[in-house]
Amino acid sequence: MSLFAIADLHLSLGTDKPMDVFKGWTDYISRLEKNWRAIVKEQDVVVIPGDISWAMRLSETVKDFALIHSLPGKKLFLKGNHDYWWATMQKMQKFLIENGFTSIDFVHNNAVAYENYAICGTRGWFFDAKDHNEKVILREAARLQASIDAAKARNLIPVVFLHYPPVTKDQVCDEIFSVLVNEKIERCYYGHIHGAGCYNAVNGIYEGVKFSLVSCDFLEFLPLKIL
Repeated sequence: MSLFAIADLHLSLGTDKPMDVFKGWTDYISRLEKNWRAIVKEQDVVVIPGDISWAMRLSETVKDFALIHSLPGKKLFLKGNHDYWWATMQKMQKFLIENGFTSIDFVHNNAVAYENYAICGTRGWFFDAKDHNEKVILREAARLQASIDAAKARNLIPVVFLHYPPVTKDQVCDEIFSVLVNEKIERCYYGHIHGAGCYNAVNGIYEGVKFSLVSCDFLEFLPLKIL
């Protein structure tokens, strides 16, 4: 069993917002599906930290979720800044059951076990957000802490996934980063950054934490094997 990560699928099979108009995204769905099937097995786990579907409502995600469900492995979703369809855990779990999406689950104020590890995380918050809201930042930091606490309560090693990057080469989101440092998190995977912005991404060890950008286009639509 292996653990993979890939963020920012930006699927729009149920809505009219194709990503093919952007440089490097031509035929991205077929490329993603081919690459995924080539390396991910049914017993594997794939974490998708945000920006999964362009759908505005949960009901509009059916085609996007169906594609993801059809791919090998168990998939764990975290919320991204464009996942406007995101609802309460109760509503989302009910939606999965009603549509038979048995290979999909969510990470939200919780931790999901993977061997001796636990998949932890939250959306996070960052500097390009339209509203730099301190209340939102603190709430996201608290959600990250709750997720890590859930892992530690089960004596599991936390591996953190965020949508927003907690650091770049010239900025740090102190509220989120302090949780990582205080909890001695060794690995953190994040998405959100695309195109030219990837040059400013931190890929490597920063103050004891190994950071990795896993945006779909940055990975050339190939899930990154973590464990």
